[in-house]
Amino acid sequence: MKKALYPILLVMIVIMLVDSTLIGPSNVLASEKSGQSTKVDLKIMTYNLRYLNDSDPSPHTWEERLPAIKKLIRRERPDIIGTQEVLYQQLTDLKQSLKHYDWIGLGREGGSNGEYAAIFYDKKQYSPIEYDHFWLSDTPEVIGSKTWGNNIPRMVTWAKFVDKKSKQSFYVVNTHFDHESANAREKSAALIMKKINNFDESLPIFLTGDFNTSPDSIPHQTLTSEGAFSDLWDTAKFRFNEKLGTFNGFDDPTGGGPDNRIDWILGKGNIYTHKIKIFDDSKNGQFPSDHYPVMADVILSY
Repeated sequence: MKKALYPILLVMIVIMLVDSTLIGPSNVLASEKSGQSTKVDLKIMTYNLRYLNDSDPSPHTWEERLPAIKKLIRRERPDIIGTQEVLYQQLTDLKQSLKHYDWIGLGREGGSNGEYAAIFYDKKQYSPIEYDHFWLSDTPEVIGSKTWGNNIPRMVTWAKFVDKKSKQSFYVVNTHFDHESANAREKSAALIMKKINNFDESLPIFLTGDFNTSPDSIPHQTLTSEGAFSDLWDTAKFRFNEKLGTFNGFDDPTGGGPDNRIDWILGKGNIYTHKIKIFDDSKNGQFPSDHYPVMADVILSY
């Protein structure tokens, strides 16, 4: 009787092997048909564009700098740009010349009033499916609020984007911390950590901004503590212009040196950073802005 079982067992094993080879490809095909992808390639930039004003002397007026900014963006082709310190007229000027970009934002004093922390995005590739704003204060839902010692209202603009090709989503949070109050910067970092708890934790999150403080500061530690964000400058496989800071003040090609790297791109989730770079463009004594932009080339895994 025992010998008679061997042929039966052999037939059953063969059937199981055949079934398993059929199951594998069918799942792959189902994934392909659904339009889902496990990876998204993304170029994300943070850029303080220096607000339009009447006090910046030539060659650093907005009208003179605008062509240089457009040239840099067209050359590097970021998918997402977190901008800071930009006024409505500047947003309009940029959109008119960067046809395939659109932007999300709100003036920090409500409507189109005051500086924006606007997020530009390549509208051919990405669509915002959710977005909102909050203010860096004890009353974050109150437009223009400031309660932490800062004289200027500070805010956050965030958006949830979907990549049209892969159908995968991710968040971008963009901000500008106060330049005077250390207390405001520290509480701003804590509030952002609290707010992102409302996001879908399964999706990648980027935080871009001018943080007006160095990477060895308390706000940076708060944002990059265990279980929080990672600084993509630290996690990148390749870093370019490591000896630079990011605030040139229109007159310092070093950007203040590496201890003055105050513009960051942070990430949370399954993000692989291939490279990151500080762009130190200047020509004939003109800088496109008083800050250098930073851009990271990343791969998001799902």
